[in-house]
Amino acid sequence: MMHSRTKAINQTRPIVIRDYINHFHSQTYRTAHPFKPKTKHGHEQRPHRPTVKPRKPIPFVTNVKEALDQDEALSLFHEYRQMGFKHDYPSYSALVYKLARSRNFEAVETILGLIQDRDIRCRETLFIALIQHYGKAHLVDKAIELFHRMASFNCVRTLQSLNMLLNALVDNDRFSDANEIFDRSYKMGFRPNSVSFNVMIKGWLRKDEWEQACKLFDEMLERNVQPSVVTYNSLIGFLSRKGNLDKAMSLLEDMMQKGKHPNSVTYALLMEGLCSVGKHTEAKKMMFDMEYRGCKPRLVNYGVLMSDLGKKGKIEEAKSLLQEMKKRQFKPDVVTYNILLNYLCKEGKLAEAYKVLIEMQVGGCKPNAATYRVMVDGFCKVSDFEGGLKVLNVMLTSRHCPRSETFKCLIVGLLKCGKIDGACFVLEEMEKRKIQMDLEAWEALIRDACGGEDRGACKLLTELVSA
Repeated sequence: MMHSRTKAINQTRPIVIRDYINHFHSQTYRTAHPFKPKTKHGHEQRPHRPTVKPRKPIPFVTNVKEALDQDEALSLFHEYRQMGFKHDYPSYSALVYKLARSRNFEAVETILGLIQDRDIRCRETLFIALIQHYGKAHLVDKAIELFHRMASFNCVRTLQSLNMLLNALVDNDRFSDANEIFDRSYKMGFRPNSVSFNVMIKGWLRKDEWEQACKLFDEMLERNVQPSVVTYNSLIGFLSRKGNLDKAMSLLEDMMQKGKHPNSVTYALLMEGLCSVGKHTEAKKMMFDMEYRGCKPRLVNYGVLMSDLGKKGKIEEAKSLLQEMKKRQFKPDVVTYNILLNYLCKEGKLAEAYKVLIEMQVGGCKPNAATYRVMVDGFCKVSDFEGGLKVLNVMLTSRHCPRSETFKCLIVGLLKCGKIDGACFVLEEMEKRKIQMDLEAWEALIRDACGGEDRGACKLLTELVSA
């Protein structure tokens, strides 16, 4: 639960979520030692614990999770039904998750209709996940509609659903709708908690409404809702980005006086503020200050320093920082490597970037979608489209997918190089994933492809568009 709540607030940096969970689990609760019965030999008698049999895996659910794509998952659903298998909530939920991740929301609606027709009782977690997926796909009205329909699925809405909906609205620049729902939350039977207030404070700050955010912070206190570290981090982050570091530091002191312990993210936000005004040395010094105050530096703090060095073109210093991290027993994660790879690619140093990519994999760090995107875009930037195609192949094999802009860039580049087969392969992969380019993108593609002497490429492309 803690993980899902925190994830709703911190969308951009996985390390933030991890740190927050670590902080949550580090809290200790002291209780009086209970009386422990002893055996006649004086040894402590262990209480009898009933053995709990593990649940047997459901074959259909296992197969759906292992399915390569949504089409295979849907085929499995129909095959099992034809074999007489009676689908229940676990089956339907597994299929809905698969379809939602593939953004086939039309099929999601069909399955939800089947769930209603069969009067299958659903858990709230299914709708929380769907609201989140609708939000990521910018289908906010669908998220609102689903929130109001939850009762028709024999499902009781809790504050978690409300918080996820508020977050989806705020992240999609629908703050007025979020504010309206938040104001009506008490009438709907909800009592907003710190997560609810955090989402709304985040919304006000995105609108540059500092006074309104502070007003909401005061309302939290009036309603006896304790501000969390995330609440303070939102406010400190805003002040740091605005360059108001004195006020941000004052808020840090106020936070500690009220018994809230700042975490590595708190200091990372202050470090970002210092770097933004050219105070890299002071930002690095803060790593020692936070350790002195009892907060160990994390990867996110090193990431701030590495990103600042990359922005300034100090790639060698960024690489040295990576080595320093390893010496201090910090194992770089995929986010850390992605920062370095991003700036190496921006500098056009693809050979070095490729070495870092191999190094991270040898060290046991698995690349993610962002890693491959950075690399493919980097190869396209230096017009090494064949190199980009090789990375694309690895990316697709790893079940990751580039952006439509990257696909377009690769197709144009491959056509210009006369690599017709490669361009057709990229188009076919786009079609498989139902990724479409708009008319403007097609026009640009045809214009670029026909700009040279290869009229055959233009003819082929026209045929592909017609098809």
